[in-house]
Amino acid sequence: MFGLEYYRGFNTFEGGFRGGDTIDIFNPSTDFNFPAPFESFGLFEDRENSFGVYLQDQISLLKNLKLVVGGRFDTYNLESSVDGEITETEADAFSPRVGLVYQPIEPISLYASYTRSFTPASGRSANNEPFDPQRGTGYEIGVKTEIIKNRLSSTLAFYDTTLTNVLTTDPGNNLFEIQTGEQNSQGIELDIAGEILPGWSIFAGYAYTDAKVTEDNTVPVGNRLESAPEHDFNLWTAYTIPKGSLAGLGFGAGIFYLSESPGDLDNSFFLDEYTRVDAALYYERANFKATLNFKNLFDVSYFEGSGREEITPGDPFTLLGNISVNF
Repeated sequence: MFGLEYYRGFNTFEGGFRGGDTIDIFNPSTDFNFPAPFESFGLFEDRENSFGVYLQDQISLLKNLKLVVGGRFDTYNLESSVDGEITETEADAFSPRVGLVYQPIEPISLYASYTRSFTPASGRSANNEPFDPQRGTGYEIGVKTEIIKNRLSSTLAFYDTTLTNVLTTDPGNNLFEIQTGEQNSQGIELDIAGEILPGWSIFAGYAYTDAKVTEDNTVPVGNRLESAPEHDFNLWTAYTIPKGSLAGLGFGAGIFYLSESPGDLDNSFFLDEYTRVDAALYYERANFKATLNFKNLFDVSYFEGSGREEITPGDPFTLLGNISVNF
């Protein structure tokens, strides 16, 4: 496999801010004053150019042993202007990828992989400094097995990923971002997917994630990463009537659980754990398909995650309908 990728982007931002009175969100008042005038952020302009070339080959060393070898080279240029003052950031990187798959017996595959990544980071810090590209190093080992031949399979994976120059909210000014020194995520993932019986499918997954700051000059080392729950479990099962006058009619249901997660990198507050139930009812016949999706069936209140200046609530009970005809 061989490929080329080219990106060119432009971004312009101009804004201002001003302070105002505080508001009691439990007893809000419309009598609100802005004692200070607007102050300008300045005029920010960015021009990005990146080019990547990649090559990968999958080689059968033996009948039951496969090797994947690949690499990608990226070159990146960012020209930033703040009120006419121009600074330039350039970076080049090579990112290798190596993987090995071994089948001791037909239904079992053992695998291991090593990857490096390179991700340009646009924007500037509160000190008007351009950001360095993000670099990542990942290791993964696992086993894939067929529980029921050609129908039901399972994967167990152990991974370790280290990222440097990650963008996070600036604790000193939440209107901007900073690049932490290093973040590490280690974990285990287990999933089972396939068809248990004709018409009856299932997907179940569990993930344990230990994601934390490992090096930093601002954030305490050992702090957990924001919006990264330790435990994530999901189960979805569906049944479609395979024969008879009701063939094509189906229904499904799923349960999704996330443990508590930090709301910010300082770990000053946490988003509560939650369990959500979804369901679906559908009918498919020939070129016609109709679907009803029931999200958050029991109207549970929860938060999906947090960002620079907000906490995102999950959707309440939602009903989505879709009808399609293929010609």
